[in-house]
Amino acid sequence: MPKINLLLLCGGGGAEHDISLMSVKFFESSLAKSDKFSVLRLELDKHGHYKTQDGKVCELTNRREVRFEDETISTWPVDYVIPCIHGYPAETGDIQSYFNLIQLPYFGCESEASSNCFNKITAKMWFSALGVPNTPYIFLHQYDDDAIAQATAAFDKWGSLFIKAASQGSSVGCYKVDDKTHIANILKEAFSYSPYVIVEQTIVARELEVAVYEYQGEIVATKPGEIVCDSNNFYTFDEKYATNSKAKTFIEAINVPDEISEQIRAYAIKAFKGMKLRHLSRIDFFLTADNQILLNEINTFPGLTPISMFPKMLEHHGHDFSIYLTDIIDSQLKS
Repeated sequence: MPKINLLLLCGGGGAEHDISLMSVKFFESSLAKSDKFSVLRLELDKHGHYKTQDGKVCELTNRREVRFEDETISTWPVDYVIPCIHGYPAETGDIQSYFNLIQLPYFGCESEASSNCFNKITAKMWFSALGVPNTPYIFLHQYDDDAIAQATAAFDKWGSLFIKAASQGSSVGCYKVDDKTHIANILKEAFSYSPYVIVEQTIVARELEVAVYEYQGEIVATKPGEIVCDSNNFYTFDEKYATNSKAKTFIEAINVPDEISEQIRAYAIKAFKGMKLRHLSRIDFFLTADNQILLNEINTFPGLTPISMFPKMLEHHGHDFSIYLTDIIDSQLKS
């Protein structure tokens, strides 16, 4: 039986480019456990150029093939693609739109769901429409005196804020504000990352994460895992990925009542179904001291680095990632 030509994309050229290069190794090791696949790994740079690991420049054409700049190298037909890219252009839905256009099957959420989840404002509107509680917020569309005044009023009401660029991942462009004299400068910085900014009430709570994924025709939500950040800190980009990070992770959160755990999982599945997610996601919640559950955000292509929660929670739930991945690919190609 001929092997499936599987294109493994990584990079993307955005703020999370290097994290993608870490995650792609997990896919490579998982795919290597099966003899079904012939894998070609390409890195996408910020200019939209593709190159192989040994530096050969190429492109993915609308004929669903990789064509090399060096014409002495044969084209490589593509049967399936895994866009292992965090942030732009995969979690934003851009690259999936191209795959849809050329009718190339791919792993992960589709373009509209990816775009809706990546934009924090759109996502929160969806959460509310679906009846899933989330953090109080205001929306700002430009940096001006009125935006500063609105954020300052929110600070006076809530006492502490998070100011976030609306379209960034991994806590890029995300700032905690405990001194309102810093609001103007922080807003300006956030707007440098995105044309829209969201201002949220700071929630003092536990940070719980659920891996939600499709497994052999069923939607699975794991028991919540937990991120415990360093004292007086939040889960910044560095806290997530730095080798000296003081954040602690628990694959299964301790001391969470069963009924609370089940409610979180129910909300996670409701969001997954309601927002038409596909294949995988990591859905993050806050749990306050009085057991109030608030959906924080959805990651449509969660990290798969050595310290990432998604693969650990999937395997803790009793599923093998390689079997899970192979099953999804087989199911798509047979449909």
